[in-house]
Amino acid sequence: MPITEHQQELLSRHGANYTNGLTTSEASSRRNSTNGGLNKVQKPINCPSWVCCLLPCINHIPSMKQFRYVQPDDAEVLRDGRWIRYDAASLVLGDIVRLAEGDVVPADCVVISLGMEHVDASSIVGDDEEDVGNATSAVANNGIIESLTELTVDSHYITGETKPKHLPCRANQTVQPALLYYGSRVLEGACIALVTGCGERTILAKLIKEGRWPPKGDLSGEVEEIGRMNMDESMNDDYDSSGIALVQRY
Repeated sequence: MPITEHQQELLSRHGANYTNGLTTSEASSRRNSTNGGLNKVQKPINCPSWVCCLLPCINHIPSMKQFRYVQPDDAEVLRDGRWIRYDAASLVLGDIVRLAEGDVVPADCVVISLGMEHVDASSIVGDDEEDVGNATSAVANNGIIESLTELTVDSHYITGETKPKHLPCRANQTVQPALLYYGSRVLEGACIALVTGCGERTILAKLIKEGRWPPKGDLSGEVEEIGRMNMDESMNDDYDSSGIALVQRY
């Protein structure tokens, strides 16, 4: 699937490799540069495990129940040129992940392409950059025909928005580099995405720290702006993030 100039710049700025992912040594180095920080978000009620054992009612508080619901267990990540299932806590900035229907988004990410496989751009004929809604495009991939349609993601439990995010494939087979948030769920479709925020630098972590999670209203507009700022913090100050688009909603 072709990628846009903005997506190519994002990959470059994050030192990411779309087709091979990070090497194991690169990922380890990036983790060490954050003092061994893991891709984990602090609970809304952060108490020692022994307190939770003595007071099990804490785990039944609505915010704690909702927090457990949005936690990712593992992630499919591209490392050393191979797709592997990996502990979501071990993801680092610049990782390339693959998301499919039913997955919990394991970090703050930017969508790079739709579908499960990398496809050579020269094998796809495009017309323009307009969205094509539910239209599909069949492309040859190792003798298998893959249908590229759209991606639907539910971020209600993170941002409070009432409608799922809907990301269609454009007529030229590119996709808008839209933001996806840690803890959201993929309802339909599949994509390959770039990790742009981990652990305490995710949107969910910021909202919890500010005492605004679970959300009491629709924070999607404000969250989109915070997401852009977070991404800028992980790159050079002169980077223009205007290429990150708001996605359509039903």
